[in-house]
Amino acid sequence: MRGLTDAEPSGGGAVRAAFTAVAVLVALGLFASACATGGTGARDEGPAHADSVAGAAVSPSPSGAAARGQVDAVRLVKDDPTVSTEVKRALKPCVADEYPVDVSYGELTGGPADDVVVNVLTCGDAVGVGSYVYRQVRGKYENVFETEEPPVYAEIDRGDLVVTKQVYEKGDPVSSPSGENVITYRWASGRFAEEYRTHNDYSNAVGGAATPVPSG
Repeated sequence: MRGLTDAEPSGGGAVRAAFTAVAVLVALGLFASACATGGTGARDEGPAHADSVAGAAVSPSPSGAAARGQVDAVRLVKDDPTVSTEVKRALKPCVADEYPVDVSYGELTGGPADDVVVNVLTCGDAVGVGSYVYRQVRGKYENVFETEEPPVYAEIDRGDLVVTKQVYEKGDPVSSPSGENVITYRWASGRFAEEYRTHNDYSNAVGGAATPVPSG
């Protein structure tokens, strides 16, 4: 049985609009990367969570992952019938056979093996377009959580699942969200249930840099 799946607050149109915005970012990011003299094209600022950008790295090819005994995260996502067509379409190699996925392992559900958290990112800007949790059930990994409201990023924090989502107000450019929602989920009764959430507003008053400010 699948766990909690985040619902779209504004309907399917909001997700399609977000993907359109992300696609524009990808195109710009790839153009900038082609013109640069070095580097990987990772962003210094923008909609992705700061920690996620710092830790994001492309995944090796499926064959390379299998050779090291790791879970083939790319194949998990591509073979998952619950993953949207948009995310699967975005999941292509960025350079050679390296895919834009960030994978982490840890105990979230108390299963027989470590759970797998997979974040699918854009190549140019490391913007999260989908986050998923896979749990081993009878020797196979099953999707027990997913959210596809970009920009989004999921991580494991002391046994809890923490999902960060950027918040946009009317008129915000894609590169400058107004804040973020940080939602903590805990596994209970065979599903992920929301424990609590925190909203942070971004302040641009100091040096023009976005600084999270806890909302009252």
